[in-house]
Amino acid sequence: MNAIHAAGKRKTAIARASLVPGAGVVRVNSQLLSSLPKTMFRDKIEEPLQLAGDAAKKVNIGVFVKGGGVNSQAEAARLAIAKALASFDKSLRQVYLEYDRAFTVADVRFKETHKPNRHGKARAKTQKSYR
Repeated sequence: MNAIHAAGKRKTAIARASLVPGAGVVRVNSQLLSSLPKTMFRDKIEEPLQLAGDAAKKVNIGVFVKGGGVNSQAEAARLAIAKALASFDKSLRQVYLEYDRAFTVADVRFKETHKPNRHGKARAKTQKSYR
């Protein structure tokens, strides 16, 4: 089997995952998943692996994530891993869809862009008084 590549995006975070035959080792940005400091980050990434069961133990997974914040990076990595595992084992796609659609379909919501001649947020307007 050749390597399987998949990508996931969330806001401005981009994750690229690659699967190769192995013993179930997961690395995020060249660090073992178990050595990552944030537990929430770890739990989000482990979710598709737990649903995959034995299929996840047959492959080594390497994920490279850049851009965005911690939460966006975790969700992008989760999407990339789930897509790669679903292409490795076709039956997993239905399992992921039943559990949570976010495992197979990217969330395309972005922060609204700032408009010219306005202050602060994207829709904020300067206060006006007609008196």
